[in-house]
Amino acid sequence: MRRIFILIILNLSFFVGFSQTNEIDSLALELAFQEQDTLKIETSLKLIKSLYKVKEFERALKYIIESEKLSNAINYREGIAEITYYKALIYAQKDDYINAVSGYSKSKNLFTTLRDTLSVAKVNNSIGLIEIKRGNYSKGLQYSLAAIEVLERRNLRDDLNLAYSNLAKAYYNIDSYDKAIEFYTKAAEIQEQLNDTVGLKESQIKLAELYSFKKEHRKAIEFYEKVLIDDESKNDSIRGHILPKLGGEYLKFNDYDKAARYLVQGYNLNVRGNNKEDLLISLNNLGDLNLQQNRLVLAERQLLEAGAIAKSIGNQTELLRHYKLMKTLDSVRKKFDRAFVWQREYYELNNSIKRNKKAVSTRTVDPKLIDYEPVFDNYISSSNQSSKQTSTKIEENYNKFKLIFYVLLAALAIVSTFLILIYLKRNSNIKYTQELEEKNIKIQLQNEAFSEQTKHLENVNNVKDKLFSIISHDLKDSLSSINGFIDLLKDGSLSREEFDALIPELSENANNASLLLFNLLNWSKSQMQSLEPKPTLFDVQEVFEDKLKLVENRLENKGINLVDHSLRDFAYADRSMFEIVIQNLLANALKFCKEGDTITVSNHISNGSCIISVADTGIGISKSNIEKLFKNNSFSTVGTNNEKGTGLGLSICKELVELNNGKIWVESTQGVGSTFYVQIPKSKLE
Repeated sequence: MRRIFILIILNLSFFVGFSQTNEIDSLALELAFQEQDTLKIETSLKLIKSLYKVKEFERALKYIIESEKLSNAINYREGIAEITYYKALIYAQKDDYINAVSGYSKSKNLFTTLRDTLSVAKVNNSIGLIEIKRGNYSKGLQYSLAAIEVLERRNLRDDLNLAYSNLAKAYYNIDSYDKAIEFYTKAAEIQEQLNDTVGLKESQIKLAELYSFKKEHRKAIEFYEKVLIDDESKNDSIRGHILPKLGGEYLKFNDYDKAARYLVQGYNLNVRGNNKEDLLISLNNLGDLNLQQNRLVLAERQLLEAGAIAKSIGNQTELLRHYKLMKTLDSVRKKFDRAFVWQREYYELNNSIKRNKKAVSTRTVDPKLIDYEPVFDNYISSSNQSSKQTSTKIEENYNKFKLIFYVLLAALAIVSTFLILIYLKRNSNIKYTQELEEKNIKIQLQNEAFSEQTKHLENVNNVKDKLFSIISHDLKDSLSSINGFIDLLKDGSLSREEFDALIPELSENANNASLLLFNLLNWSKSQMQSLEPKPTLFDVQEVFEDKLKLVENRLENKGINLVDHSLRDFAYADRSMFEIVIQNLLANALKFCKEGDTITVSNHISNGSCIISVADTGIGISKSNIEKLFKNNSFSTVGTNNEKGTGLGLSICKELVELNNGKIWVESTQGVGSTFYVQIPKSKLE
């Protein structure tokens, strides 16, 4: 009857809705039919382990209580040890530290008596985990290190994964970066073997951060990019965490293009996900990037937003960086009073962080002092004798400490009197010292500002030289040709036929002079940081129609075909800047096409953006020259009819597109043709 009753209960449990694995069901049935006590305990232990794996802790505890009673009744020490250990594991999962540690201690003593070194190692590893979790890194490190040797010898990869991860976290938290890297690397190797993708990503991210702390930025980039490549799901939270830091690493090498790409992507992801921690890093790095590229208005806006977020979430590290960047920004602008305020805020916060670190360091442990085989395992067999010796030593030490206490008390009184005298003398000089420090800081800020001003003046002088050079050569050539034509007309030296024949050439010279003036004006403005966009909503097709009319005669004279695939579509940007970009791209396409070639213009929508393209079947661009197009203001080549250029066109295009929150790029094959793409937003960015 008893067996039938158990079977009925199990079947009812199944139909009521408990979701269990076949293994758990099989073990439960097997347990119900067993008679021999030791077999029942062994089967119950298998069932407890299975339930622990699927996190059915309450059900596992029921079997633990019954098995514990039976094991104690028959004095089955192996069963008592295993049951006590698993009970402690469940207490640890429930954050019941006192019962968990007590259970670990009891099970460890039992395993030690049974000479079960593997189980002792597992217990040590579990104690290390709970101590590290509670912030007791010294104690946790000792226990985890004690377990490593046995686990490595048996090649227990699941346990080693846990042990390596615990040790790496502990070393990370006590700023022992070399040791943390060592164990995160070991953990990553095991996680790769176990196909533990979540653990592997965490280890790789931590390794990247650690290499960044050590200023090994190439290594940091390598691990950040590994996570991005392996992240098949394209998890936005992971990418939002990594992209701002990866952009910051590229910023260390002044690779502004890659830094900007990763930082903008990270910023957009974190704005959508409302992830303030990673958004803060994105804004600080974007502010730094724009500050280095002299986009001071945009840099200030991003840095002020970063400062507000840092204060709201209490991120002192990024707030400290915010103060430093704001000090540099105001120094460049010659606002020395504000720069001094930022400098003072920086020093105060930095000193506060150092004091807190110093206080924490007194409670942490030096990794070099941790034994690989801690002494707590060497004295278990002689615990009774140790306790007697300890009590005797305590009594002796008490008498010694009592005498020392009175001596120290007298010394303290003498030292206190001496310190009071020193304090009174020192206090009179504090204000004078502070004034000197403030003056030194002001002088330092002024020197930095003078240095920045000198660089700025050099840049302005270079802009001036460039302007005069272009005006004296290219613009002069175009205007001289027009003046010569006008002189011929005035003298009456031209017939009607000659007049008509020269009109296309005159038109081309006028167009060249107009485009050159457009580029010169906007390039000089961008160099002086005074070019500000005024975005509006406009029809892209209208711009194409206007600009294509200007080049109709030049297309016809050169024998070039035009294909217009443009559609009616709206974009949100500065229309005049966009017109300059289109005019430059059409001029470039004309310049590098020969008779019979085709120029195609088109536009389409992609992810809320407007993408336009200007394609030609001209001579194309070599790979080496593609890399120079948008980076060098002086790069230019001769056209198919020996047309000359200033080298400013594509540089201006890039500047104008980026000012309107867009991007520009080119795809080209030498001898086949080129396609220039421009992407701009369709609406105002939030």
